[in-house]
Amino acid sequence: MSAETNDVETEARAADSGANASAQFRSRMAAQSAGRVIDTERIGRVAGRAIAALNDIVLEEKVSYEEYNALKAWLIRVGEDGEWPLFLDVWLEHSVEEVANEHREGSKGSIEGPYYIPDAPELPWNGTIPMRDDEPGTPLVFAGQVRAVDGTPLPGAHLELWHADDLGFYSQFAPGLPEWNLRGTWIAGDDGRFEIHTLRPAPYQIPTDGACGQLIAAAGWHAWRPAHLHLKVSAAGHELITTQLYFPGDPHNADDIASAVKPELMLDPRPNPDAEGEIVDYDFVLDPEA
Repeated sequence: MSAETNDVETEARAADSGANASAQFRSRMAAQSAGRVIDTERIGRVAGRAIAALNDIVLEEKVSYEEYNALKAWLIRVGEDGEWPLFLDVWLEHSVEEVANEHREGSKGSIEGPYYIPDAPELPWNGTIPMRDDEPGTPLVFAGQVRAVDGTPLPGAHLELWHADDLGFYSQFAPGLPEWNLRGTWIAGDDGRFEIHTLRPAPYQIPTDGACGQLIAAAGWHAWRPAHLHLKVSAAGHELITTQLYFPGDPHNADDIASAVKPELMLDPRPNPDAEGEIVDYDFVLDPEA
């Protein structure tokens, strides 16, 4: 990768990334919300409990007007920076995901995060992810099989994969990156098997120059996420699973800022005997649709 390309990429700003994440989310919600019936009773109950919990914190912690106004100013900045998707996906989504997937017998899920883009280019079961000619990183062959909970292979299953590059940036959320860099959709073979050719991603910090970074600094937290692969796996007649897969030895597997790491999602890479880099096997088991 040229130094000029590297310089452009590292100029990514939290506000620009946040604005794009917000726009993508609004677009997806507009499509999903058409004709949806609003359950006012449930909204009232959940919203009421959330407001009551915040008021309890104010009373218990003796929050001052100075602190209250600082919070108000910070909340305004979260909106101005477009960082609500980042804030919610980092600090709340892991609990929502746990509720959503607690019934599953198959593979474990994890959070989607703010950087998913639908309709990534389709590739055959053994295709290579779109990348730059000089893309840095260790080659990684990610292979496995998609099955139903009864062990039946699921031919034609779809595997959407996206991940950060060697500098920790995602395409469409940082300048200088090709539109579909390190994003693709694989179609499993007749036996449900897949072989994805990509690169091992790097750990990264979530954006720290915006409102979320301001909170992290004020609270004395760290901003790191361990290296991970994002996946959505689906097949006809089965529930889609959204998950993330992690690499052993990462110093932030134990204290991921997004609280999304699970033991079942840990990979076991080994040297590739046939080529440069690593190879890893991981199967996905999908639950039937209810």
